Amino acid sequence: MKFLVRERFFDIGDDFWVTTEDGEKVYHIDGKALRIRTTFHLEDTDGNVLTTIRRKLFKVRDQMRIERDGETVATVRERLFDPLKEKLIVEIEGGPEWEVTGDFFGKEYVVSDEHGTVAHISRKLLSIRDTYAVDVNTHRSDLGGDPVLALSVAVAVDALTADDGDDEDDSDG
Repeated sequence: MKFLVRERFFDIGDDFWVTTEDGEKVYHIDGKALRIRTTFHLEDTDGNVLTTIRRKLFKVRDQMRIERDGETVATVRERLFDPLKEKLIVEIEGGPEWEVTGDFFGKEYVVSDEHGTVAHISRKLLSIRDTYAVDVNTHRSDLGGDPVLALSVAVAVDALTADDGDDEDDSDG
């Protein structure tokens, strides 16, 4: 199942829709303004919060926590320095660890675990400016056909790999 997500060339506080390839609005991402740390809500079309994605402060390595119903379901973190390839780790609560590898700046990366691909993120094949595709492997029984976690991971990766430095300055406002 392929979704289209606007690239994170926006300030915290901007909202945008996640759509299907046909343009149907399926999820809403609400960037929370005036927060000390980067925070997003992934919502359904009725405005119900499905996940909260927020940066964890005061950590040695940058991390984004994904919460569902107030409980942490995953943590996306930078891997200790690896000179051979860019890599992020997704620690799934009660599940296998996911790896995110590829070209983050170019929006060409894969989310996978020991069983194979969870999602492929790409902007290469799209003619839509400032947008990338998240192709979720909904045939995976461990995902239950629910792409919300994979989309939340893509938003977290986008926030972690953005070279904007805004998070340190948000505490004043």
